[in-house]
Formats: sequence, structure tokens, C-alpha cells
Amino acid sequence: MENEVINKLNCYIDLHLHLDGSLPLDTVKRLLELNKIEKKYTDDDLINMLSVPRVGGNLTEYLEKFDFPVSLLQTPKAIEIAMFDLKEKLKDDGIIYAEIRFAPQKHMKRGMTIEQCVRAAIRGQEKSNLKSGIILCMMRGNDNHDLNLETIEIAKKYLGHGVVGIDLAGDEAKYPTEDFKDLFDLIKSYVIPTTIHAGEAAGPKSVDQAISFGARRIGHGVRSLESTQTIKSIKENNVALELCPTSNLNTGLFDDITDYPFKGLLNYGFKLTINTDNKTVSNTNIKHEFRMLNNAFNLNSIILKNLLMNSVRASFAKPNIRVWLEQEIEKQFKEL
Repeated sequence: MENEVINKLNCYIDLHLHLDGSLPLDTVKRLLELNKIEKKYTDDDLINMLSVPRVGGNLTEYLEKFDFPVSLLQTPKAIEIAMFDLKEKLKDDGIIYAEIRFAPQKHMKRGMTIEQCVRAAIRGQEKSNLKSGIILCMMRGNDNHDLNLETIEIAKKYLGHGVVGIDLAGDEAKYPTEDFKDLFDLIKSYVIPTTIHAGEAAGPKSVDQAISFGARRIGHGVRSLESTQTIKSIKENNVALELCPTSNLNTGLFDDITDYPFKGLLNYGFKLTINTDNKTVSNTNIKHEFRMLNNAFNLNSIILKNLLMNSVRASFAKPNIRVWLEQEIEKQFKEL
């Protein structure tokens, strides 16, 4: 399939997109002013502070790139601006629906509460007409249990009113998913749609654990093929995988896109979705992700359309929005 088809389409969906890792450059400049940071940065300075090389990096280097943008997002106004600006930028990328995630507990250094943070994000979301939802991230760790519990309560309070789901992010190798069972028992009782980062830094066992905790989607999940039990569990539970190819290259999980297990995952009939993870840190956008997969694995229009439809069906969007998304995808493919 020609990349021209990918470039022409404007019916993309991003389900795995971190706010703090995806700030547009112009937004960062606005936030520098808002935070009264007088030091002058060139565009090259900012890009170096915010982004990693596309290949040859490691997870430590990747995670370091979040410190600077998070430091700029410590007030309600900053969160509101960031959410609105990102959504407007996504429209330019050809995206028609996005689920934007972030961890409110990382934005409390200047006195903002988790609820104030979430309300600010919702305000920013509502100012843009791009259809979207917010996913609240809990964080892996051993000293933030109360903050994770509070995140769950806020997710419950605003579910269906800007918030669409909940996530567990952070170092999955150091803090195994199984350690958070009590949190997911509570989430399950509240019937909050759940996605969990798993099967990236940790192996397939982390995916099995996430599924047992009720995850409808797995963030990354690229190591799932290492276990026949995990393959079986994903298929039996109809769990979607949120693939983020460039991100996995950035962190050194794969040396080259040709090593990426896309075809293997596809051949098992998994519900695959393609996402950007962190647009700015990874210096990517949704069309780049699809072009890269096309160049390596020779997608056709049927596979491309199925990937987009997978994202609709795996989304946490309301039924009427999912219907509209499917109709929009059908319409654009008919016009090709």
C-alpha cells in the first residue's frame, strides 16, 4: 500500500497518548511564560530537552524527558492550556478521537489537588471540539498508595463527565502489577474501564496479571508472544493491545522496526491498535506510526481499516461516539 493513502486519511484514533509527553513546542513556550521562567531557550534547546533520538536509546533516557514538561504543569491553568493545545494539534494530525492520559499525582508540587488537576484537564478538553476522553493514571511505587486510591475515587466521580477510564503506569519491572490487586478490586467494583501498562519492561506474566485484574486493554503488550498462555488469555478475553512502535524503538526494546512483532501479533488475530504514546518525547505523530509499519510490513487497505476499527471498538467512548467513528472511517475509505 502506498503511504499516500495513509497521508490522505483523516480518521485516525489514538488511545495511548500521554499528556506530559506530548506537549506541542508552542505550548511549552506558553507554559514557560505562564511559569515566569525568564531563561531563554532556542527551539533546538527545547527539542533536546523534550525529545529522544528515534533509535538507539534506553528507558532511563526516555523517562528523563518527562521531568521538564511535568515541572511546567503544576497549576490548573497550565493543565487546561496543555489539554486544549494538544487536542487542537491532534486535529492537524488527522485524528478524530483521542484518549489522553496523565497521572494527576505528578502535578501536586505547587499545592494543586488531584481533583483540581482533573477538573482543569476537563475544562481544557471541553474547549476543543475534537472528540476525546481522559484516562487517569495511577503510578507504580511503594509510597503512593493513598494517592492511587484518591485517583480511583476521582475517576469514579468524573466517569462519563470527561473521564473515560483508568490506567496503571510506571516501572512495571520494579513494581509488578500483582502488587496492586486491592486497587483493581476497587476499580472493578466501580466498573471503571481499565487499561494497564504491561508486557513491555516486564514479560508476558504482567499481561496475564493485568487481564486477571479486568483490563480491557493492555498498554504495549509487545512481549505477549513469549507465552502460549498469554496468547490464549488475550484471545479468550478479547483484550486489545495498544501498540506504540516508535516508543518501543526509543527505549531500546527493539533495534529496528523490522524486529517489531507486529506481524506475529496480527497473525494471532489480536485486536491491535496503533498509537503514539508520547508525541513530543518520541518526535512522532499517528501517521508516522502507520507509515513506519507500512514500510516495514507492507500493510494493505484492509489491514489499515481493521486497525482503525479496532481502535473504535477498543475505545472507552460512549456508544453514540463509537457509531460516529465507525461511520467516519467507512466514509473515508469509500472515498479513497
